[in-house]
Amino acid sequence: MELLKKYGPEIPLEFLERIAKAFGDLRTLADEGTISYPYSTREAVNIVKHLQKYPRDTLSEAIDNIFDFDVYNNELRKTVRRTLKKHKLEPTEGILLRKRYTDEGELKVEMIPISELPTLERSGTLNPLRYSDKKFTESDFGGPKHGKVDPNGAPHVGGNTWAGGSGGRDTAGLGGVGGPYRLDSGNPVFQVSDAVKQALSPEARKMARAMAQKAFDEKLLEIKMSKYEGNVYEEYLAPIRPQIAALRVILNSLQAKAKERKWIKHQTSGDMDDTKIIEGVVGEKNIYRRRQDENPEPGDPQQKPKRLMLVVDVSGSMYRFNGYDRRLDRMLECALLVMEAFEGFEEMFQYDIVGHSGDDYKLPIVEHGKLPRDNKERLDIMRIMHLHSQFCSSGDNTLEATDEAIKTLATQVEDFDESFVIMLSDSNLERYGIPPKELSKILNSHEDVKSFAIFIGSLGDQAERLKLQLPPGKAYVCLDTTKLPQILQRIFSETILA
Repeated sequence: MELLKKYGPEIPLEFLERIAKAFGDLRTLADEGTISYPYSTREAVNIVKHLQKYPRDTLSEAIDNIFDFDVYNNELRKTVRRTLKKHKLEPTEGILLRKRYTDEGELKVEMIPISELPTLERSGTLNPLRYSDKKFTESDFGGPKHGKVDPNGAPHVGGNTWAGGSGGRDTAGLGGVGGPYRLDSGNPVFQVSDAVKQALSPEARKMARAMAQKAFDEKLLEIKMSKYEGNVYEEYLAPIRPQIAALRVILNSLQAKAKERKWIKHQTSGDMDDTKIIEGVVGEKNIYRRRQDENPEPGDPQQKPKRLMLVVDVSGSMYRFNGYDRRLDRMLECALLVMEAFEGFEEMFQYDIVGHSGDDYKLPIVEHGKLPRDNKERLDIMRIMHLHSQFCSSGDNTLEATDEAIKTLATQVEDFDESFVIMLSDSNLERYGIPPKELSKILNSHEDVKSFAIFIGSLGDQAERLKLQLPPGKAYVCLDTTKLPQILQRIFSETILA
């Protein structure tokens, strides 16, 4: 804070505190591996210096100058925006520190300088919403419709023609009235007043609701998912949405790691370099070249996809003790995290999910190259995992499943940039007389396959004791649903981004 005060002596203290706390949180996210760029005091100082030098600029404009270079990284932008919004800071579109007024029926925007903000905030006159001045009567409404799709995605305000518009009527969009359902086009939203909404007749409301229900049912049919199934899927998805977004940021920041064979020139032995024939004639000795494995430079394109095999525990103990510590629920959430987060990254990162129980050690849950295409297929995979745990035989094949996964990827290392095996299990090895040293041996069995164990269930301190007997950095304990995705993020950030 003292440093920020030094660079911005005329900036209100409350804004300096917001900036300091926001960048503290961003730094924590970087340390955890959630974001790859280590935002620090330097960026906070730059914002303060900008405001000090240009006092007529808004806070959001100053923030934009810092974060504009991240505008094309969608997942990173969402994560940074959430963090800034928590402290009432946002690049464009949030507490934008603007007021709106109408001039001859047209919406206009007047920027509010930073020096006026404390007074406006205390008076309550600063409203972060954008309002439309459109006024509609009951006779204006023509019935709900989707609207035309603008191929250019341009903003449309106050009309009744375009889908995704705002502050208008009849069409699907945001901030308007009489439309059948919400539709976000990514443009700024203008909100009609409550008085305008009251002008909509009960009959028109009923028509809009019926059309919304019909569209919803059609969407469910597209993925062959019932309303009940949609609710079940949402129950698993909602708690891990932030972790999905964070993991996608990490996947989007992957660096190539595989060594490449390159020609090394200026050698005293090897193959003759045709470009150095003249130097050889005059007696030069460094006229040869040799092939050599070289680490890729930072930023080099990834030539091959990375590979992950997720080994999940669907044994009877997962179902049996789910009521005790929710271990099966956490397993399903982790599988969903991978399926949701990795979607769209198939060319960069390929994965499959293999299960193990007392019945088998290589149950194909998600096969390599046959990934789930929609929510219905992902929910079906989760159901299969749940049902297998309920009806399988007693027993444990943790070692066999992990060993098989590592051996399988070890035969394919030449095809991938990096290979990972992550084994998810409860810590019930002791019950079956399985010594930890056997699992340690398997986790370290192949240097080209990075292998980890995550224990998501424990009777007493069983999991912690097991972790201490495994190689450092190879095992994690996760007894909190929200921590499981973060552990996956830590594994990727410390191994892929290192």
